[in-house]
Amino acid sequence: MGLSVAAVEKLYRARFGEFVRVASAIAGGEAAGTDVVQESFARALRSRSSYRGEAPLEAWLWRIVINTARTTASVGRRTAESDGHLELVAAADIASGADSAIRGKIAALPERQREVIFLRSFADLDYRSIADALDVEVGTVSATLNAAHRALRKTMEVQP
Repeated sequence: MGLSVAAVEKLYRARFGEFVRVASAIAGGEAAGTDVVQESFARALRSRSSYRGEAPLEAWLWRIVINTARTTASVGRRTAESDGHLELVAAADIASGADSAIRGKIAALPERQREVIFLRSFADLDYRSIADALDVEVGTVSATLNAAHRALRKTMEVQP
């Protein structure tokens, strides 16, 4: 029978803000994040027959959003490099009220660590949902989040 349009639309409406926050953080800005979410859900609807139901629908949609955001970020970096204006984008700029020093430290983390932090903090996903979205084991999520927090704590220590 396949996945219904209504099921995808229901999740889109319920979690739109979280999808945009995470996509914006990965893609490098709110406008890019909004475009990523729109494109991701269009892709999901076009390929809904490929949803096998092995993971929750939300995890399947998160995977599409994250992969689309990664592609957008990669294209953006290549464009910036070819223009000769490559700058480090503080990927967590969208976190309201976050200190710019903290945003820069999060942006400097490896990609997987940033994504786990974004999914945990911005989307409020549990470890199982993050694992499903990133197609990794729950233990990997736990270890990655621990490593990210450890790296952030280390960079925030006061230097003598």
